[in-house]
Amino acid sequence: MDITFSPALHRQRHQFVIDFVKKNKPKKVVDLGCSECSLLKQLKFHSEIELLAGVDIDGAKVKKKMHGLAPMSTDYLQPRNGQLLVEMYQGSVTQRDARLRGFDLATSIELIEHLTLADVDRFSEVVFGYMSPAAVIVSTPNYEFNPLFPRLAGFRHSDHKFEWTRAEFKSWALKVCVDHGYEVEFTGVGRAPPGQQERVGFCSQIGVFHRLGGREVCNVFCDDADDALSYTLLYSKNYPSLHDNNILRRVLVTEVLYWAEQLRRRWVEEKTGQGDDADTPAEGEGEECHRASEQHLEMEEKQTAAAMKNLVEHQDVEDGELIWTDGQGQQVSGRLRRCVSVPLSVLWARCPKISALSGSLGNLRRLLTDHPNVKLSQDGSAVLLNDQEQEEEDCDDLEDSGFAEARRCSHSCEPEEDWDAEDTALVSGDK
Repeated sequence: MDITFSPALHRQRHQFVIDFVKKNKPKKVVDLGCSECSLLKQLKFHSEIELLAGVDIDGAKVKKKMHGLAPMSTDYLQPRNGQLLVEMYQGSVTQRDARLRGFDLATSIELIEHLTLADVDRFSEVVFGYMSPAAVIVSTPNYEFNPLFPRLAGFRHSDHKFEWTRAEFKSWALKVCVDHGYEVEFTGVGRAPPGQQERVGFCSQIGVFHRLGGREVCNVFCDDADDALSYTLLYSKNYPSLHDNNILRRVLVTEVLYWAEQLRRRWVEEKTGQGDDADTPAEGEGEECHRASEQHLEMEEKQTAAAMKNLVEHQDVEDGELIWTDGQGQQVSGRLRRCVSVPLSVLWARCPKISALSGSLGNLRRLLTDHPNVKLSQDGSAVLLNDQEQEEEDCDDLEDSGFAEARRCSHSCEPEEDWDAEDTALVSGDK
């Protein structure tokens, strides 16, 4: 009877590494013998990883698959909080390269059986002695399991130079620990049929090595690194990250404009008494922002209702033509336009994502200043949004008059419908 594994054996090996990453949260991970980069493609989604590297002696195979590690469109739409650099190298695990020293985790999944025994000794010296990662995961076929494959004669792959029994793997691993200062735990994936697990063990045996002293000792060794650079860099890509100030600013502006518009709509609905469920966020959308501000809104609205009513009642008194004198003493006229002023302090206090992105109210103002998509008040304390009702009226008037292309006056003034400094409530009024 043929032996089958569910999930497939290679998926179980990869999942073992992923589970280790989730538990231990390494920041720098290198996959030795990465082949078609399938493990790396899964690891790139783990936000704790800041440097993800792969090494394989077959450069052509790496080049064929490495572009699958490039950022996706969602990585640009929703950049990572932390950094991620992906690097792919062509090189042999029996040669030293200073760029791979001091990693938190090195993986060697079904690799060492492709080396000669002499190269296994060099592998041990390079990986454990020179690279000195804080942890190493090594998997290799368990020769004792092979009789359970009825049609298997010899080794599992034509390129395998050896396949170790559990005792042979243990002997090699313990020698590595003595020579290079590690400890090891033995486990595996691919369980045997019922009643045979103890006799034959796992299909793939795994050794999980931890450097004695952990990452601190590893960093000390890295300080003495030489400048050996024997690998060829094939690919290097930085993922979009909020550590990039331009990306941070873009994401922040998107959030500010979205929530400012939500607050403007809510204020308009309260002013007109025409709430529209279609314009309110769906359940779960912006849940954090609304949940954080619900109690604050209830208290604030009671305190500012009277002030808002008085200002709104007088907003149409001065509507019309505005005439002023410019710096040369010439009279200039333009149509007065209404705006809604949304204080930055309200956006920062009510929307957790905005406060998390900006860090402080002062930094929020600095990041928004001079951005082409954001209009701030003269003192920089509020975001100004045009009154859409007036814009629609203006458009209708212009179209009826036959000047459809002249949608805006060449000279216009846009006064603020400012907020009360103490009450911080949305108001509207002409100046």
